[in-house]
Amino acid sequence: MTCEERARAVVALLARHYPDARCSLDHRNGFELLVATLLSAQCTDARVNLVTPALFTKHPTAAALARADRAELESLIRSTGFYHNKAKSLLGMAKGLVERHGGEVPKTMEALVELPGVARKTANVVLGSAYGIAEGIVVDTHVIRLSGRLGLTKEEDPVKIERDLTAVVPRASWIAFAHQLVWHGRKVCAARKPKCGECPLAKVCPSRSKA
Repeated sequence: MTCEERARAVVALLARHYPDARCSLDHRNGFELLVATLLSAQCTDARVNLVTPALFTKHPTAAALARADRAELESLIRSTGFYHNKAKSLLGMAKGLVERHGGEVPKTMEALVELPGVARKTANVVLGSAYGIAEGIVVDTHVIRLSGRLGLTKEEDPVKIERDLTAVVPRASWIAFAHQLVWHGRKVCAARKPKCGECPLAKVCPSRSKA
C-alpha cells in the first residue's frame, strides 16, 4: 500500500467513525477561538473552556482585551499554565488586531502569523474552525503522534509533517481530518497505551503490531 493509498483509506475510515468530530475549544467567533487556541498551548481544551467564559465576559472584543491590565489578565488565565507568556501573547495579539485590522480577525494565513504569539498551527485552527478555510492541516501533539504511527510521514517537525499530510490528504478533507485524528488520538490511539485491538484503523496501520 502506497502512502497515498493509505492516506485515502485513513481519511475514509476516520470520516466513517468520527463524523461529528469538531474543534473542542468553545467559541462563538474567530476572536474567541484565536484567544482560546493561544491559551491551549500545553493545556487541555477542557481547562481552557473553564477559563474563557469569565475572560470573554470581561474582555469580549480585541479592543477590550488590548486595554486589559496585565496583572488582572494573568489572574484570569493563571490555571492554563505559562500565564505570564500567554498574557503577553494575548495582549500583543489583541493590539495587533486593533492596530492592523480594525479589531477584526483576518482570514489569511499571512496576516494571522504576523500577529504576536500566533504560529501556523494556531492560524490553521482559526481559519478552519471559525471560517471553514482549508489553508493547511492543524498539526498538534495527537496529529504528530498518529500521522507517524499511520505511516503518513517520517518527519518530526510540525511544518514538515503538515507538508507531508497536505500532499496525500485531499484538500476537501483537511479541516475534518485534523479534528477526526485528534478525536481518535484521545479515544483510541493514546500515547502510552494505544487500544489497537479496538482500533478502526488497525487494518491500514503499519504500527499496529508494534504498539
